[in-house]
Amino acid sequence: MSGGRSLSSEEVVLGFLEEVEPWRLLAPQFPSKVGGRPAWLSRTGLPSLPGLQCEMCRLPMAFLLQVYGPISGQDRSFHRTLFLFCCKTHECYTHNDSRCFKVFRSQVSRRNEFYPYNPPPEDEPPSDPEPDPNVLSVSGVKLCWVCGCPGNKACSRCHSVTYCGKPHQTLHWKHTHKRECGSQEAPIVTTSTFLFPESELVTEPEEEEEDEDTKESKEEEEEEEEKQGADSLADGLEETDLEEMAMHETEDNKIVQRFKKRIAPEPHQVVRYCRGGSPLWVSSQHIPSDQDIPPCTCGAKRIFEFQVMPQLLNSLCVDSTGASIDWGTLAVYACSASCNNDDQYCPEFIWKQDFSSDRLTQTQPS
Repeated sequence: MSGGRSLSSEEVVLGFLEEVEPWRLLAPQFPSKVGGRPAWLSRTGLPSLPGLQCEMCRLPMAFLLQVYGPISGQDRSFHRTLFLFCCKTHECYTHNDSRCFKVFRSQVSRRNEFYPYNPPPEDEPPSDPEPDPNVLSVSGVKLCWVCGCPGNKACSRCHSVTYCGKPHQTLHWKHTHKRECGSQEAPIVTTSTFLFPESELVTEPEEEEEDEDTKESKEEEEEEEEKQGADSLADGLEETDLEEMAMHETEDNKIVQRFKKRIAPEPHQVVRYCRGGSPLWVSSQHIPSDQDIPPCTCGAKRIFEFQVMPQLLNSLCVDSTGASIDWGTLAVYACSASCNNDDQYCPEFIWKQDFSSDRLTQTQPS
């Protein structure tokens, strides 16, 4: 998932947040990371507005994370990254609704116009002259000062900074540009308040599950606890209602307990990567069928690639009164053929599953 490492189809790799030197999160290092500006892989065919707008409020989305996932033995996917964006409007986060997220895939072959043929050095590269934060090197694509996405809209007074659209131009004006615009000095390059805190995603394989005897013993204990819980709800309910509720509660409990047990050895995991595997669901409700996962634009089937865990929310500084950015898990599905998509960033599919109404406080680690 990072550092150019290829993965077997059934291997589960866990992602954790780690603070590193900023240069390690730049595009030539092929990072997996959370927050900050996107470290775009291919420097052509980038997604831009309206493709990066929230389908609910139509405002520009923020970069959430990117996962580096090359495919072994496939030259066109020698370097391959998936980019995930989310809306920052709290009211757009309705139950089990994925329309406030977008995901894109980019890939290039080993021999390409942007990066050296050999892997990047482990040591910090020699410092180049300070790059223009509003222009993507090599391709010359202009980027938005606020979000780091493509943007050609320049400040009409100073013409020194560009934006993806009016909302981010207004945000920057209120934040710092009102003081800077028209001065003789270049705009101060600071972290935009719109961005999420930046960290590297470091990875390690998930440990093997416990042996079957221990597993069966624990499952029996859990089933007995579930039965006792269901019995306590019996008073005052019709028999048919009780049966339906018990069936639902038992199934939901099993999935929640499985989720909790699976993440318990590594409670700080924020990403689970397993291309061609299966997500770890947080509820028995709103699990997609095969028909719910649309094929790629090339016609190939989409397969599961990675999921974002609820633990990541603890690091994003998104708490607010009332509605808030939230999810149980985000499952990303990508083209099984990893097509070239005419060398454009290819939209992929994301499925948002939330916890059952009473599960969030029971399941999400603090």
